[in-house]
Amino acid sequence: MDLFTATWWSALLAIILIDLVLAGDNAIVIALAARNLPSALQRKAIIWGTVGAIAVRSLMTVGVVWLLKVPGLLLLGGLGLLWIAYKLLADSDKGAYDGPVATSFWAAMKTIVVADALMGVDNVLAVAGAARGSMGLVLLGLLISVPIVVFGSALVLKLVERFPIIIQAGAAVLAFTAAQMVLGEPLLKPWLAQTSLHASAIRWAVYALAIVGVLGAGYWQQRRAQHGR
Repeated sequence: MDLFTATWWSALLAIILIDLVLAGDNAIVIALAARNLPSALQRKAIIWGTVGAIAVRSLMTVGVVWLLKVPGLLLLGGLGLLWIAYKLLADSDKGAYDGPVATSFWAAMKTIVVADALMGVDNVLAVAGAARGSMGLVLLGLLISVPIVVFGSALVLKLVERFPIIIQAGAAVLAFTAAQMVLGEPLLKPWLAQTSLHASAIRWAVYALAIVGVLGAGYWQQRRAQHGR
């Protein structure tokens, strides 16, 4: 992908939105996980935890980018990303965090690194898909996500609370990215690489089905949860 083209900028904007929506949850969890530490130790744990988070995410990102080149895994990754997009909407109304709370510096640092590794899978997969094979965009997405996760919990929480549509927009971007991954699957190229009207109709149908399906299913689950209370 050429730098600073319309395609490059659209991919970058998608990555930033994905980071805001997905990394925000990670940031909140990490901030609360070490909340019982003294202020000085909290800052120290976050700084050193950032180093560990960068290393973990770098390894995960390189691994995901390599795996998505294996035939069949791009399709599976796209389907997995559709599920992540749905869960983002379905779980957006859940309650407070009840995970582990660190009581020492090393426990806090371990919590930050482990939480980022476990919860960052969705972010890494989404960014790798949105980057469309561009390692430069993948690395840029990694650099953008880490400070959001570690330092941006309060900002992200306020943004999402003030503008709830960010969650819906993020889910739509994830669904679109998932559709791109599915359509980019090498095993499907014999049917989708054609320039015929039929192939174009299939591609647009996949995009529409992914976005409408995720937003519709998420809305239905939210309504169901509200009526179940």
